[in-house]
Amino acid sequence: MTEPVWGPVHRDIVDLLADHPADVPAVVDHLTKLQDLLVRLPPLEDSCPLADFNRLYLTITTSVLDGLYEDRFVDPAFLSRLDVEFAARYFDAMRLWTDSSPGTPKAWSCLFERMRGPDARPLPSAAAGVNAHINFDLPFALVTTFDHLESEPVDGSDQHRDYLEINNIFADKIPGLRRGYLERWQLLIDMLNGDIDDWYQGELVEYTRDVAWRNAQKIWRCRHDPDARECERLRLDDNAAALGRLLLSPLGAFLQ
Repeated sequence: MTEPVWGPVHRDIVDLLADHPADVPAVVDHLTKLQDLLVRLPPLEDSCPLADFNRLYLTITTSVLDGLYEDRFVDPAFLSRLDVEFAARYFDAMRLWTDSSPGTPKAWSCLFERMRGPDARPLPSAAAGVNAHINFDLPFALVTTFDHLESEPVDGSDQHRDYLEINNIFADKIPGLRRGYLERWQLLIDMLNGDIDDWYQGELVEYTRDVAWRNAQKIWRCRHDPDARECERLRLDDNAAALGRLLLSPLGAFLQ
């Protein structure tokens, strides 16, 4: 008999994924419950690669929710919808993996495959998840959001400014998050490097999210052409998967 994908927490995760969050508080609730389940997944448990990413994603999404409560954004309806569409793609990838579907995005598969070990180093795992979610999921989440709101991705718009404001949330949270993934010897090197690593990671996130915005604009222009849209999906999936495999490789772990 084939062992369930999610081991002893399989039924709990399946039940959780059966629900589809409709707003940002529900997304935070889902991510919180998912984190509690992932850290119980053997054989890696607390060092589960997907849990390493999910913890980062939960932190950033909670900060977005706080920003919505504090009127931080010019167009909260846009940010709220984008957050829900963005999370939906992550949960959809998990559903496909749960069903052993060949349709599981390759960008996510390279991380899901690591959940049985042996390499579960936290920082590369979190980075691979961020790569899949931003480089592959985010452009399509943006297109779906703009289509739902009957708007479009225009540079300099209120929506674009709110989108860029998320970079500031990353910049605020990255230092603490990144250090939480480091081992003692890495923390020593990090201390010697001063703020260089924090600055570099912030710049990398900003650049990557800008590329995602540009890709969303490209997909938007061909959204009514199924063949062209599928071509873009395959291109982004292949590119994100290649980078994900690099991040999870010994070389990628060393560079991080």
